[in-house]
Amino acid sequence: MSNDSENPRGRVRLARGVSPWLAPTVAAAVVSTALVRKSPRWALAAVPLTALTGAMLWFFRDPERVPGEGRIVSPADGVVQSIDPWPDGRTRVAIFMSPLNVHVNRAPAAGTITSVEHVPGGFVPAFNKDSDKNERVVWHFDTALGDIEMVQIAGAVARRIVPYLSAGTKVAQTERVGLIRFGSRVDVYLPEGIEPAVSVGQKTVAGVTRIDHA
Repeated sequence: MSNDSENPRGRVRLARGVSPWLAPTVAAAVVSTALVRKSPRWALAAVPLTALTGAMLWFFRDPERVPGEGRIVSPADGVVQSIDPWPDGRTRVAIFMSPLNVHVNRAPAAGTITSVEHVPGGFVPAFNKDSDKNERVVWHFDTALGDIEMVQIAGAVARRIVPYLSAGTKVAQTERVGLIRFGSRVDVYLPEGIEPAVSVGQKTVAGVTRIDHA
């Protein structure tokens, strides 16, 4: 699959939860552009504001995806940063999301959300080993494979995680569950006995890339 394994119809929408960031920028761009008619000097503000609006519209894109096959699929677009065995027998797959990636996260498997916990913390760069102590939201899914944990981690720029769903909600695999604004990281813990099908440095596509071996 390519990095843009979107619906063949090419439908792209804006991610939920972006209004607080996008609305002021759009408003400023519209006002400054209108004022250019009164004074060309306003172009000094209108041009960069319009460019910023375009960049934010692209950044907060939320494309449709053709779901991939697999018991567990990637919850995030990005690059596999590390694969680590965990003391309890699980395997952590950490996916780094750059500002160029789609930042809407998806359910790695079908099941029921048993908990959504916000954990306060710092804001070091998401690729830093100390980012484990960053602001984060910890998800647990009760699935046919058992409990699957997913952690959304805020980075140096991404200081807001927006969960879309709450505990008790049933989800389909690849369903949208939340958004991290700007660069960040998402970890998924494979249950004991399940080997990862990805490798460090591999690109992933949310809802498409299989991360478990059959």
